Amino acid sequence: MQHTRTKICGVCRPEDAVAAARSGADAVGVVFDPASPRCVSLEQAAEIVIALPPFVTPVALFVNASADEIHRVLAAVPFVTVQLQGDETREFVAELKPIRVIKAVHLKKGGTAPLDQWRSGASNLIGVLLDTATGGPARGGTGIPNDFQALHAMQQAGNFSGLPPIIVAGGLTPDNVGDVVKLLHPFAVDVSSGVEIAKRQKSPDKIDAFIRAVHRADLSL
Repeated sequence: MQHTRTKICGVCRPEDAVAAARSGADAVGVVFDPASPRCVSLEQAAEIVIALPPFVTPVALFVNASADEIHRVLAAVPFVTVQLQGDETREFVAELKPIRVIKAVHLKKGGTAPLDQWRSGASNLIGVLLDTATGGPARGGTGIPNDFQALHAMQQAGNFSGLPPIIVAGGLTPDNVGDVVKLLHPFAVDVSSGVEIAKRQKSPDKIDAFIRAVHRADLSL
């Protein structure tokens, strides 16, 4: 049976991190992008990470931050994985070694060029996250659905070959994630707004429904 990993991103409260872990989430994302409504302070991030049980991975998300800023955060809060959601290059990812990196790529329909540099990426690149190309300044957490059929066509054409494990994001909800898992068979799925009651507040019920939908889809494969 396939085991699709789940990441609950944009967590702003320790109680939401605990709810995600109790429902079986594999990872919890914490945002350090000042432009995001889900950005947290170092103190808030530390409370979230401390609340997590063993084997649930905390992930720090940055958008075009400097290496110094990333190292400053990781020196204060025990993250071992970062997610880069901006325009970071392969060289920048390599500069962060030995920090484990997930790189987000915003693919427009049929546009595979952004994938090319990650096919021979740095050894610390552990995943490529396929997020919605919104055309606006927001770099995630918009709730705008990705074009999953277009991603499937790219996958069938071999455009993801040679890449690190694929993580799918972009407008996922408890209602659609099962179909996406069945369609794309990703290594992991990533959700933020799709399990919220309001900005900065997750719904334990929605988190649980999301993860159960992933598990049901896995059982059918």
